[in-house]
Amino acid sequence: MQRLDNRTATMSAKLGRIGAVLIDLSGTMHIENNVIPGAVEALQRLRNTRIPLKFVTNTTKDCKRVLYEQLNRLGFDIRLDEMFTSLTAARLLVEERKLRPLLLLQDSALEDFEGISTDNPNSVVVGLAPDYFNYDVINKVFRLVLEGSTLIAVHKARYYKRNDGMALGPGPFVEAIEYATESKAVVVGKPKKGFFLSALKGMECKPQNAVMIGDDVRDDVGGAQQAGMQGILVKTGKYRENDEMKIDPPPTVTCDDFPSAVELIIQSLEEVVS
Repeated sequence: MQRLDNRTATMSAKLGRIGAVLIDLSGTMHIENNVIPGAVEALQRLRNTRIPLKFVTNTTKDCKRVLYEQLNRLGFDIRLDEMFTSLTAARLLVEERKLRPLLLLQDSALEDFEGISTDNPNSVVVGLAPDYFNYDVINKVFRLVLEGSTLIAVHKARYYKRNDGMALGPGPFVEAIEYATESKAVVVGKPKKGFFLSALKGMECKPQNAVMIGDDVRDDVGGAQQAGMQGILVKTGKYRENDEMKIDPPPTVTCDDFPSAVELIIQSLEEVVS
């Protein structure tokens, strides 16, 4: 049995009926090119239950294809059509509103916006773009928004985990633009309710029967629970001590890591069968 919290005997009882599992990637399954110990094997065990899976991520440094290829190189059995990203959600919004965005994204993420007109921009899409978070670029964004362009935040994560430690996410930069322009960004990724419900489409599962596993107590777990889902917080990635106390209601369950969360779900499924 995988390593669980000390409350092993009672944790599975906290989970309701499970009809689908949504899984965060960075910080939950891997950190950059380092796999969370046991995560590859745990994913295979979860697949063996035949429960529907979807991999949901706020990762915006790379396009969906590049992320997919990275995950498979790391050994994860993941299909491209199982991935739902905040970049996907941002593109859908741009298309729906027929916008022409200035794309403040890393070059490796631009592929997800191929075919979108960016001439004479009337909007700005902001993701995690460390190479472009400088005064001149941010000032250009400031001027566009001040003149009436729509500000779209792919997500507003405060920080994320890299191999060398915590790093600022796009949230602080988005909030700086909001503050300077006295405007509010349209946020499309986690923790928005619509993001989670969109990810659940086609899975034939009601929100209350879905479980979200993630390392971000607000964006992963809090967002999913606000959408009516169950939330499992894992103590890897960006997790900080006592994060589970930062949201109300608290996470449905808190586990040490992804393998522990999978063990708990399997145990819960077996209890339903028995």
